[in-house]
Amino acid sequence: MRELNDDAVIYAFASDLRPVMTVPSGETVRIRTKDCFGNQLAGPEDELDEIDWDAINPATGPIFVEGAVPGGALKVDIRSIEFDGHAACCTGKDEGVYGDKLDGWSTHFCQIEGDELIWSEGVRIPLRPMIGVIGVAPEGDPVNCGTPGSHGGNMDNTAVTAGATLYFPVVASGALFGLGDMHAVMGDGEVSVSGAEAPGWATVTLTALPELSLADPLIEDAQSFGVIASADSLDAAADRAVHEMVDLMVAHADISAPDAVMLLSLVGDVQVCQMVDPQKTVRFMVPKRTLHDIGFHWPFGA
Repeated sequence: MRELNDDAVIYAFASDLRPVMTVPSGETVRIRTKDCFGNQLAGPEDELDEIDWDAINPATGPIFVEGAVPGGALKVDIRSIEFDGHAACCTGKDEGVYGDKLDGWSTHFCQIEGDELIWSEGVRIPLRPMIGVIGVAPEGDPVNCGTPGSHGGNMDNTAVTAGATLYFPVVASGALFGLGDMHAVMGDGEVSVSGAEAPGWATVTLTALPELSLADPLIEDAQSFGVIASADSLDAAADRAVHEMVDLMVAHADISAPDAVMLLSLVGDVQVCQMVDPQKTVRFMVPKRTLHDIGFHWPFGA
């Protein structure tokens, strides 16, 4: 298994980036990531006002995956997530959902002990490891790592964790994959504008799927299959994700669009990923059991 250290970082996903690693399709890579602050906060004495804001939300990469071609897809199996022993949270003026009521920046530092985040002496939170920024080169202009889109990016999706598989539309040769912004804990919505931001390692397997064409990222785990969509509003993102899920069901099962959307109204869940970035992100998740019952055939899964 190859390793990629966090001295190779990007601050925007783009199709003209020079890859720092080239791997064959099917390769597993262990990737070191900085936290969203670029590891600039070492403790409570460090102030957000004093950090370099041009070094925020770094993603490690990009990785060129052989066989990943424009018009195809990249499959990413998340094998494991490992953290260092600390994490930091923040909020601030005009940031997040409550930022209109705040006057300045606030930070909170936590230790990670075993499977728990130590918020305070009396408050311990079970870890909920996830990858906030993960994706490939976008179509058109570069997209900074703080913004999500059809390429992935800063989706801040709590379902992007060990055991999940993602599928990204490829628009540049080699896909140019990168990831970062890992969280030890985060709730759906990420209302403060941060999770428990933690540096660490993510181990992923990267597989080129030149025969799969996608509009937006897909995600699956042992229980569910779904679409991840980002748009100017949560409503628009949810509308997009539902439309794409109906189209997938019609394409891969013997079901009509009216029946598919009625069935999804019973079993599908629109779930908020984040509501604080320049584009808002939702996931529309459908139980695999129901998809199996209607004969949904997905030939690209594990």
